[in-house]
Amino acid sequence: MKLLRSIVLFYKDGFVSMRLGKKLWLIIAIKLFILFAVVKLLFLPNVLDEKFKTEKEKSEYIMNSLTNSK
Repeated sequence: MKLLRSIVLFYKDGFVSMRLGKKLWLIIAIKLFILFAVVKLLFLPNVLDEKFKTEKEKSEYIMNSLTNSK
């Protein structure tokens, strides 16, 4: 437990003292948000909700799509 605490304190102290790194981490976080949230909303619509009403219909459609090789 002492080792884990010393590792956490090491990284905490390093992050508190950095200046440029905070800005870079902010840029990384914004890019990840854009990548996962915005792009998913724009390019990956939920088609199954439009076609099927119940979970059973959705699961049967997926199972048939995966098992039928045409």
